[in-house]
Amino acid sequence: MIRFICAICCLLFLVANCSARDSVSVLDFGSTDVGKTVAEKLRAQFRASGDFLVADADLTRSAAMGVGYAGSLNLSVNEARDLGAALASDFYVLGDAQVLRRSSFEKPVYYEAYCSVFLVSSRTGRLLEWQRPSFNSDQASKANELLLEHLPPLSQKILVAMRRASEDERIQRTVVPTSPVPLIEEAPDDEQAAAAQGLRLPRPYRRLRPEYPKTAALAEAEATVDVAVDIGADGEVGDVQVVRWAGFGLDDATVATVRQMHFFPAMKNGTAISLRVLLRYNFRKPPKE
Repeated sequence: MIRFICAICCLLFLVANCSARDSVSVLDFGSTDVGKTVAEKLRAQFRASGDFLVADADLTRSAAMGVGYAGSLNLSVNEARDLGAALASDFYVLGDAQVLRRSSFEKPVYYEAYCSVFLVSSRTGRLLEWQRPSFNSDQASKANELLLEHLPPLSQKILVAMRRASEDERIQRTVVPTSPVPLIEEAPDDEQAAAAQGLRLPRPYRRLRPEYPKTAALAEAEATVDVAVDIGADGEVGDVQVVRWAGFGLDDATVATVRQMHFFPAMKNGTAISLRVLLRYNFRKPPKE
């Protein structure tokens, strides 16, 4: 009887531990053999760590197709949350991996093997981490081999980011706010709608354009970054939240630029007010010289 009770206690302990573990889904990294291999190897690395429950690849694929996900790496936080809800996991990893034939002035012909890896929180829809390892060789097979050899340390970086995010989100869920969060009105979609409400939208003293970072140039990334910006009654920038992310350094470049801006504040019936506005930045590859 005692042994039976002990066995039941052990089983309950194991079940509790398993259920306490967060889960992760790994979506396909494109339709190429390289993409499929990278995705499966990342799943295997995550399983081997034992820290996270790894969703079945076929179920993940079916869930993503069910909500119409087509492989984009440029999602709004709402789109990312919807995808996470369909996958029914705490985190998910998506990306792209290929071996491409390249040429340049320095190297007439060479091959680049790369994988872009994005880690996303299903609960918040935020992009938590991105990586883009890339390897060049005069042989496609060698470039691919170098990429696959890099996957174990890459998976460790993603695991570290997941562990950190898991703990941070767990703390956030247990924190009880001691004071109400101040409400800030959101700006209407356009000037005409604002005028109908007796509202004049904030205007920047000087429009600043985020630089196209080298990390994005290496990935030849083209994307849109949206940020929700709280502008105070004094015209100064407060909170800045990325609400459509793109990775490759584009989000950081956008936030850094917006924080340098100063505005004529929003006015309502002749009085300066605080207002939350949506700023959008479209990034395109600069023309080759």
